[in-house]
Amino acid sequence: MKRLFVLIPLLLAAVILSACGADGSEKSATNKSKGDVIKLTYAFFAPAGTFPAVQMEEWKKRLEEKTDGKVEVELFPGGTLLEANNMYDGVANGTADIGLTSTSYEPGRFPLLAISDMPSGYANAKSTSHVAADLVEKYPPEALKDFKIITTFATEPAYIQSKKPISSIKELKGKQLRIAGALTPIMEELGAAPVGMSQAEVPEALQTGVVEGYVSSREILKDTKLAEMVSYVTDYPLALNTFIAVMNKDKWDSLPEDVQQAIDELNREMTEFTGDYLDNHVQESITWSQETHDLEIVKLSESEKKSWDERLNQMQEEYVEKLEKDGQPAKEYLEDMRSLIEKYNEQFK
Repeated sequence: MKRLFVLIPLLLAAVILSACGADGSEKSATNKSKGDVIKLTYAFFAPAGTFPAVQMEEWKKRLEEKTDGKVEVELFPGGTLLEANNMYDGVANGTADIGLTSTSYEPGRFPLLAISDMPSGYANAKSTSHVAADLVEKYPPEALKDFKIITTFATEPAYIQSKKPISSIKELKGKQLRIAGALTPIMEELGAAPVGMSQAEVPEALQTGVVEGYVSSREILKDTKLAEMVSYVTDYPLALNTFIAVMNKDKWDSLPEDVQQAIDELNREMTEFTGDYLDNHVQESITWSQETHDLEIVKLSESEKKSWDERLNQMQEEYVEKLEKDGQPAKEYLEDMRSLIEKYNEQFK
């Protein structure tokens, strides 16, 4: 019996030691793997389901697959961690590791990108996204020099979506249309009366007659059911919004080389994915709106299109001249942009 009492503690000690290292520290594979997981937080201002948020979800999925679970990404859409007006600053101070926002939401901070965000004859979102990515790579924004750029993409051009048909500058004159901030001078140049408000306010503004339409990319017709309230889309591509996702530089520098490589591989993959996704989504939205709510596409005559083109091209040239005087390579940027638009419009027509 005494020998049994001696053996039991010895056996227990052997079991404990087998689960621990010689120094008594735990080395189970499960606990080790949990400790090695790299966790990243990724913030965006708009709700899940919007196309940039769909891009976030795809980026998370692909990165976790590429790193075999070595990286876990926690998404914070809908402004739950950072809003549009403090996104880049929030990433800089470490509130989020990664942030995504539209550069047009910060007027004056991205002067060269404002050139390519203007109406320039883009065919679709695949074209806008690839042009934007190429330009950001060749002309890295000074405002983002202390960040790691994760990916770049863009919306399709915005279109006038209205209660009544608009097919001329005469019909557009004085029309109160909801716009995003960067569109204000463009719509004023065309004679409209732009009204600034959040997208969430648009349905009530349309119902009460505060606005007669709005200017936006066309996936919104189905996503927010605005096709129930507007009947016409003017077939003339206007401005676009460029989106750039950035990572905190210190966080980037802390990542292992293989994880950095996986993130770099995703840069252009997500440009491609997002442009393709949005174009398909826009077409689905237009088809749904036509079949369900009799949406009509309003064409401009050749002479009318020429008139719109001339006004907006002149506006863009004047802005380029201003930037040149400020020491920016704006003319070179404009030439590169036009060349890229021609290239990608042909590729993705």
